[in-house]
Order: sequence, then structure tokens, then C-alpha cells
Amino acid sequence: MSEIDPNSVTWFDKVKMMGDHSQGQFRALGMSILDVSAEGVTAKLPWRADLVGDPEHGILHGGAITTLLDSTCGYAIFAISEKLADIATLDLRIDYLKPAKPNQDVLARAEVYRTTRSIAFLRAQAYQTEGDPIANAVATFMLGANSSRLAARGIKT
Repeated sequence: MSEIDPNSVTWFDKVKMMGDHSQGQFRALGMSILDVSAEGVTAKLPWRADLVGDPEHGILHGGAITTLLDSTCGYAIFAISEKLADIATLDLRIDYLKPAKPNQDVLARAEVYRTTRSIAFLRAQAYQTEGDPIANAVATFMLGANSSRLAARGIKT
């Protein structure tokens, strides 16, 4: 097994690796990060029968798509931060435009379009065919969400 040279791994590679090795909901739903750049992050939610919310039509549950959009936004913040930011979703507004087609994966693309010292503003889109969204989202995330609690424990953010 070959060793990875840490000097050859970019921050964007590290963000992708975080997704590949994440725990919790992202992993439980089988999501993966496809692309990471300063312009945004693309992630995939694979279609699975156990994620279907409408068994009669085989349509993925909206909650799984919500998780995809929220998670993709979080990774987009990491991509531009170049550090592991302690973040929390403050607001996530999703407009569901149409149901996802059965038996097809759903992709999401998220970008940070503005940041302040403590807030990041994002937009995201879920789709199966590029240019044909199934959902649009806007989100705000708190940056340094647990900074005071972590600082009290001697952990720098």
C-alpha cells in the first residue's frame, strides 16, 4: 500500500476525503462528494429503495433531499474556509419544484456567495439533469457556532 504525500494533498482533496469518511446522516444515506472547488461543491445522493417516500411511484423522500442540500452547503463552507470551521445551519429554505424521477440519483451543487465574520450565505440546487432543478435552496450558516464552548475547553477554532 502506497503512502500519501501530505504535501501533495490540496485543501479541496481534504474536503472530499472528509465527505468520503464522514459519519452520521451523510454516510447513512450513502451520499458522496463528487467535486470540490472554491466555486462550490457537488454531492450525490444515490437512489435507494429504503429512501423512497412515495412507494407507489418510487420517488425519493424530501427529507433525504433536504439532507443532501444542507450537507452540500456545509461542505461548500469548508471548501472556502480552508480550515475546519465550526458551523451550524441557521436557516435553510427549499423550494421543491418537482419530484425526483424514480431509480435515478440526485445531485446537489452548493456555493457560498457571501460571508461575514460570523455568517455564510449560500445557494444550492438539487437536480438529476443539469439545468433542470428539482429543488432550489438558500441557506445561512453560523460560523464559529460553538467557539466559546470550545475555547472554554482550550480548543482553538
